[in-house]
Amino acid sequence: MSASVPPTSPVEPVEPVERTTDRARKVLFVAGAGRSGTSTMAGLMQILGLHVPRPEVPADASNPKGFSEPQWVVDHHDRLLREAGVQVSDSRPEAWFETGRVSTREPERTATAEWLEGHFAVNHELVVKDPRLSWFLALWRVAAIRTQATPVFATMLRPPAEVVGSKQTYYANTLGSAHLTASWLNMLLHTERGTRESAADGGRVFVRYADLLDDWTRTTMHVGETLGLEHVLHADSERIREGHRFVDPSLRRMGQSLDDLALPPRLHELTAETWSALNRLADPGGDTPAEHATLDDLRAAYTDLYAEAEAISRSSVVAAEARARRGPQRPGAKAAEAGAASKKPAQVEHSADKLPHGLRAAVPAPLRRGLRRLAGRERPS
Repeated sequence: MSASVPPTSPVEPVEPVERTTDRARKVLFVAGAGRSGTSTMAGLMQILGLHVPRPEVPADASNPKGFSEPQWVVDHHDRLLREAGVQVSDSRPEAWFETGRVSTREPERTATAEWLEGHFAVNHELVVKDPRLSWFLALWRVAAIRTQATPVFATMLRPPAEVVGSKQTYYANTLGSAHLTASWLNMLLHTERGTRESAADGGRVFVRYADLLDDWTRTTMHVGETLGLEHVLHADSERIREGHRFVDPSLRRMGQSLDDLALPPRLHELTAETWSALNRLADPGGDTPAEHATLDDLRAAYTDLYAEAEAISRSSVVAAEARARRGPQRPGAKAAEAGAASKKPAQVEHSADKLPHGLRAAVPAPLRRGLRRLAGRERPS
């Protein structure tokens, strides 16, 4: 095993649920953007009898009832995201290529499958949840199949404006509403595409967070029937009572709409259209090829929008790179800048020539030629 792959964590002793090896193995992956109800769904599945591998991420002020997240999975995903150069809330369509590239590494697939295998000794039905999970759907699908388990997926749907508001409230996010909305759009469009392989055999379901809070028993029963989860279908009365104590309808604390976010018009439009299309997938019989085609078009439109935004904002990227190279300003930096401004054009141009080629290439050719003329160093034609 590669040294870059963490060893599989030991399985902590827990009360046995059904330590059998002849039952069909199944892994429920709870996907979706963070703050969209994934913890509530995973927590209910745990109460109804599925096993959340331990140790779990401890509860905190942002989620006092707990996250129902295996700590190993969170650490595993954090490391892979760092290696891929991807943020948890990344709005770049190309980020999916980067995480997909990491997911194909054989040592990662081996480590992930070994970790799953260890927890099937406790229960033949597991639930794995983490807001980073969607970035690595292919990795987990392969790992489940290697352990002779069926991967099934539940994607949580919460209005994007509520997700953005919750992140800004509980995560002190300073990147702005437009970025957070774009990252929601990127995440949900690609999560839908990444789980579509399971649509044909009933291996995925979309769940509205509002439905889960309004009537969790009916909603989770629908999930159990669609995905064939034995523990949900055969939950006893004590587990049902515990579920009632767990679900708090007041959890839906965010009431803002897309209009409140003051988004760029095209981003607002694409987000509203995507939310409508995803909601149709949550309707009975709504997961159809026609809706898949609609979501493919929306994903392509978002990719185009992002490419346009990147092209327009190139100057901001160049400026940010320049600031990063300079580092934090020291006392007297302003005086130094004033002195640099009084340099001869040739001196300024000479300094610019020391910039990396990739950065210089980002400056439009006509502007580069103009700077060389000002410096008296125009190249011969």
